[in-house]
Amino acid sequence: MPKPLRRSRRTWVAVWVVLCVAGIAATDALNASPAPDPQPEKPVSAECAEYIADIEAQLTKAEREGTDNAVLALTRTRAGADDCSDEIRDHFSGDR
Repeated sequence: MPKPLRRSRRTWVAVWVVLCVAGIAATDALNASPAPDPQPEKPVSAECAEYIADIEAQLTKAEREGTDNAVLALTRTRAGADDCSDEIRDHFSGDR
């Protein structure tokens, strides 16, 4: 049965150092690269914009009254109303 190849500690340390330096160089290159262009905002329908403005007004009123830690429940059950859930999520995702 053939003997396994033995490597000295210096060889293992050298390989480890090379891998670490390559990882650091790759990380620096990724950090130095420019950020991707932001996605253009999708147009929001007038009805959804009105609904978002209404939510903003209710949040402002709650903050003024000192109840900003309370739960704000919103419902809109008009027949034929636009589904604004995606627009609301996009609008408030980074604000709060």
